[in-house]
Amino acid sequence: MLDTARKGFWVALGTLFVALGIIGIPLPLLPTTPFLLAAAACYLRGSERMHRWLLTHRWLGPYVRNYLEGRGIPLRTKALAIALLWLTITTSALFFLHHWALRLILFIIAIGVTTHLLLMKTLRE
Repeated sequence: MLDTARKGFWVALGTLFVALGIIGIPLPLLPTTPFLLAAAACYLRGSERMHRWLLTHRWLGPYVRNYLEGRGIPLRTKALAIALLWLTITTSALFFLHHWALRLILFIIAIGVTTHLLLMKTLRE
């Protein structure tokens, strides 16, 4: 009973992440790949069938497989992610945050995420 509830929790959480990932495809502020990677991790813990479905899905599968197999991120996706990251961080820091320490934290995070993306392999399509 407890094992079934635990697996159900992981499947439900994975399904939430898939939904957020799908919403993120047309919306630039929601990052598709991290949500789909989180979904894959949840499905791995909850349902082998759902994990296999996600990895083999016609449209969603490549996001996860390219990352997990170390092939990298397409150049267009990488450039768009970095541009949107900096646009969002800068807008937040300038218009919504008034404390210098919070602004500094946001910019440190942006530098870290940018560095991570730049160091990741670029997938040549």
